[in-house]
Amino acid sequence: MRSQDARQYAAATERNREPILEILLKVLPHRGTILEIASGTGEHAVYFADKFKDCVWLPTDVNPQARASITAWTEHYKCTNVYPPLELDVTEPVWIVENQTASGLLNNSPIVAIVNINMIHISPWAACLGLMALAGRILPVGGILYLYGPFKVGGEHTAVSNAAFDEYLRAQNREWGAIPSPK
Repeated sequence: MRSQDARQYAAATERNREPILEILLKVLPHRGTILEIASGTGEHAVYFADKFKDCVWLPTDVNPQARASITAWTEHYKCTNVYPPLELDVTEPVWIVENQTASGLLNNSPIVAIVNINMIHISPWAACLGLMALAGRILPVGGILYLYGPFKVGGEHTAVSNAAFDEYLRAQNREWGAIPSPK
């Protein structure tokens, strides 16, 4: 039975959280702030934060309903190492996490990694470029930018379901997942 609060659910989260966690445990630092871009429902944030007890998870999303869901999940699990979600639009030239106010929010726990799950393939190319630019500006030397999504290998989808999903997404918005052609 689904809850009556603001928690949203994404079926893919239960399918992919363990394989993602397996990699995150190998590559993410075990201290500092982990900035999650486009946190969506917040299910990943609370699940991963529980596994990284000495880190603080900083979820973000541009969508107010997603931020309400993140807050509801955090409250439901009584997470003490998840910051309140921030509104963040990756296509903006300067992000809230770059200003002094945000620095104060981080309680002297610098951002040491960025996690981005299932965003760049359902966003305009400008979102990917913004994410890369931010990572270059705020991550320390050796910082980690972790991306998860249905990527192609050698120009080919790795699963039939990914190809179908890509086709579906592009039918919704031609800019999603599209890499601009050279001019």
